[in-house]
Amino acid sequence: MKRTNLNTNMENEHKQNQSVCAENLNDRIHLSSTCMKRKLLAGFAVMIGSGMLYSGCGKKKEAPPAPQPSVVEDTALDEETLPDEETLPDEETIADEPEEDTHEGEARSFLTGEWIDEELARQRPVSCMIGNTQSALPQYGIGEAQIIYEAPVEGGLTRLMGIFGDYKNIEKLGSVRSSRLYYAYYSMGFDAIYLHYGQASYAQGFLESGQIDDLNGLEYAVDQAVIYRDTSKKAPHNAYATGKALQAGIELKKYETEYEKDFEGCYQFAEDDEPVILSGSTCQDAGIVQPGYQTNQPHFEYNPEDGLYYRYQYGSRHADGNDNSQLAVKNILMQNSNVRTLDNNGYLEIATAGEGSGWYVTNGKAEEITWKCADNFSPARYYDSEGNEITLNQGKTWVCIIDNSHPDRVHFYADAASMQ
Repeated sequence: MKRTNLNTNMENEHKQNQSVCAENLNDRIHLSSTCMKRKLLAGFAVMIGSGMLYSGCGKKKEAPPAPQPSVVEDTALDEETLPDEETLPDEETIADEPEEDTHEGEARSFLTGEWIDEELARQRPVSCMIGNTQSALPQYGIGEAQIIYEAPVEGGLTRLMGIFGDYKNIEKLGSVRSSRLYYAYYSMGFDAIYLHYGQASYAQGFLESGQIDDLNGLEYAVDQAVIYRDTSKKAPHNAYATGKALQAGIELKKYETEYEKDFEGCYQFAEDDEPVILSGSTCQDAGIVQPGYQTNQPHFEYNPEDGLYYRYQYGSRHADGNDNSQLAVKNILMQNSNVRTLDNNGYLEIATAGEGSGWYVTNGKAEEITWKCADNFSPARYYDSEGNEITLNQGKTWVCIIDNSHPDRVHFYADAASMQ
């Protein structure tokens, strides 16, 4: 029994020694791994390794207790805690890059060059004759026109024609006045549906020929569908239209509401974020622009903060009666044209076809140009001194038809102080 117990005790002690030995071996492996990760504890790990020697796996040799190291926090990430390479962000995606605007569902406006709804971009515009005498003021809806034509009429006056790409929500438009033949031709160049109330006798034959899609207030059905009278105004300055009424008139006449597929527009426009800066040999400062009309004496003032030209006439700001906003455009085109008087009533004929000189004004500068128009039904094209078709800045445009016999009435000034 004693021998059996002795053997048993020796076997148990041997097993314990083996276990301790294995533990000591694991400790040394662990310390060796830690040593590789933590260079700051390398010397201490070596000391621990040298102080923990054993005579063999069969019997544990007594050793003094090892000193406990002070705790040093390792802030480095273990390899196991590093994110996988697949989860790391690409260098290209680290910086926030703005998404490219693909203009899905949009197209460039033929009138302004700006991106608009593609269905609206394919919609034919409406042009409207608008009175411009003092008694006709204020004009309504004109601020919503993308292009405005101004040309002389009888008596030294001018008349305006607004071209509206988006007309359906216009609250009030007018006053609607009578046509002149050259205005009908200008309208056709933009493939616009032409709204007017009556006409000079020289225009009647063409307007009734079926060559132009027009809405003439003298036609009873059109008058009933499109025109209403403002009782606060006296005739002939009391005829007005609305956007909904224009739609009704177009439906009444069954006019096509979309451009032909091969329509190319009248202007070419600058690309996004690439504005036109005039700098040619004929370029001059144009902070103030005077087109030279004698009765209303209009001028445009350039605002460098928004890059627009603000319109004045009859000694005050030219405003839209619907919201009292001042008329402002990005571009001004001056088209010198041959003008002659037709009769004792002072009715004029203005050459719309042919070619001539002019000016392009934008961003505070003016530059000489030439214009050409193939026929009365085509748009005018504008060219620089080298014969290249000019590029307009995106935005609204005012076209001034200038009497060729009085080009000296046109003036450009650097600023208001220079104009005095």
